[in-house]
Amino acid sequence: MTPSLQVMEYHLVNYRRTWRASVLSSLVLPLLTMLGFGVGVGAYVTGGVEGVDYLPWMVPGLIASTAVQGAIGESTWPVLSSFEWVKTYFAQSAAPLRVADILGGHLAFMLFRVLTSVMAFLLVAALFGALRSPWALAVLPIALLLALAVAAPVAAYTASVSTDMYLAILIRFAVLPMSLFSGVFFPIESLPEVLRWVAFVLPLWHGVDLCRAATLGIDPGPGAVWQALYLVAWGVAGWFLAHWRYRGRLVI
Repeated sequence: MTPSLQVMEYHLVNYRRTWRASVLSSLVLPLLTMLGFGVGVGAYVTGGVEGVDYLPWMVPGLIASTAVQGAIGESTWPVLSSFEWVKTYFAQSAAPLRVADILGGHLAFMLFRVLTSVMAFLLVAALFGALRSPWALAVLPIALLLALAVAAPVAAYTASVSTDMYLAILIRFAVLPMSLFSGVFFPIESLPEVLRWVAFVLPLWHGVDLCRAATLGIDPGPGAVWQALYLVAWGVAGWFLAHWRYRGRLVI
């Protein structure tokens, strides 16, 4: 077993103590979201959106948003705790493990957590009849790619701060606006042009667009390749930034 997998195993062993609570929330949250937004709000969206009923149109956006929120949740307070409070990273670096092993193992666990949440959301969406194509299974790798594109740079940010006050700032001024203006609940074409360009820059919109094409069975065209590469670029850049920040904290 490689050192990175050993680090991931450590996080999985810890997760074994708390998985019941997270599984319940992973199933209840999408269920409530489907009822509240898809069924409740959708009843007032006559004619659907872009020729599609509101529930199946909105579901892929919610799945992508769930992947982003899960990635951010795992790459903020748990990472800060490993540096500042429990100091797990320092113990692992004394094992010894390389910085790449510590970071890679934890990122792999983050992706595992996102994968379980997205699978639960897909299951609930299928029960509601909100998936229009067998290509909906492609949402899983798309969600993982999107999660990496978000988790890696956020982990780099978290490794650069010493108090969770800065994490609250990140949530309020970056995560919430990104969730609202990335095409999750309404087409970005209804936004002012400036905000549309902001949405194009952020990774969530690209994940939403790819997920929507998969669940609705729409041919995404060659643009899908560039969107996927854009998410890869976010993930690679985030990895190098995180490695740099982790190394600055762990290597004396």
